[in-house]
Amino acid sequence: MIDLRSMLPDEIEALTAELGEPKFRAKQLFSWLQSGVTSFDGMTNIPKSLREKLSAVGYIANAEIEQKFESQLDGTVKFLFRMNDGMNIESVLMKYRHGYSICISTQVGCRMGCSFCASTVNGLDRSLTASEMLAQIMSAQNSCGVRISNIVLMGMGEPFDNYDNVLRFLELVSHPDGLNIGMRHISLSTCGRVDGIRRMMNEKLQLTLSVSLHAPNDRIRTAIMPINKKWNVDTLLTACRDYIDATGRRISFEYAMIKGVNDTDECAHELANKLRGMLCHVNLIPANEIRENDYVRSDASRLCRFKSILEQYGVTTTVRRTLGSDISASCGQLRQKYGNK
Repeated sequence: MIDLRSMLPDEIEALTAELGEPKFRAKQLFSWLQSGVTSFDGMTNIPKSLREKLSAVGYIANAEIEQKFESQLDGTVKFLFRMNDGMNIESVLMKYRHGYSICISTQVGCRMGCSFCASTVNGLDRSLTASEMLAQIMSAQNSCGVRISNIVLMGMGEPFDNYDNVLRFLELVSHPDGLNIGMRHISLSTCGRVDGIRRMMNEKLQLTLSVSLHAPNDRIRTAIMPINKKWNVDTLLTACRDYIDATGRRISFEYAMIKGVNDTDECAHELANKLRGMLCHVNLIPANEIRENDYVRSDASRLCRFKSILEQYGVTTTVRRTLGSDISASCGQLRQKYGNK
């Protein structure tokens, strides 16, 4: 069966021609698929004969809401979605002054093994298709009655471990006849797959690359992020500098502050020395405390001290606001609680 929602306009045009339909049907069909329609019956201006042909050769990937929680603290909405095959994934809808942002998943689970992350506890089940990434956005918009303007690929999974599907998603989500969300409103996060960074560098896309760094040296980073055994800190930072040179885009470094692990003054000075002069931004994140490990988040005074040291070296630094803390809004936590169908 053909994954219709993952198809680009020219592919849909070829399909409708093969089905003996006029060319204008392709544009109608693409518009419906990118509108969030969940069934062929919802395509009201498509003749029944064509709908029957389509249902015989293809399917529409959906993200059905299994659980939905809204934070009483800040209005953040956490979704547990059920995909067509019964697998569960998570997304988080966040409201900011500039509008609504959604953090979506790119895989069911994750195989990267970062010790502080709930998404990777049970490993990787499978990668998501481009259509399943789109479906998360469409389902959240329809459920909450909002227009999403910003996307963060920072949910479950490693985007560069699903490179081709992620690239197709980016092409579809930014298409003028689709959701039309520009690249400058999209952030993609990687745990440090240097091969993916170098591939994406050649795409010359104007998205924001976020790199989960989380440590200033190999000793600490290898202990909490197995990916560092393949691509160490210096190799990763070299790739990041090359990415900046090739794209002209600033990189954002994510740094989860874990008490007694990576939050000391020594760590701050070491990190600052490695990032000094680079076109980058450091986002300090109070680490998420999950039942699968004993990590404790750094307190507010330690966050402020770490930030102050980085700024002394001229490294732009912010502390991420914690959203949805009362609804397990960190990706992976909700799926661990409810499991898969």
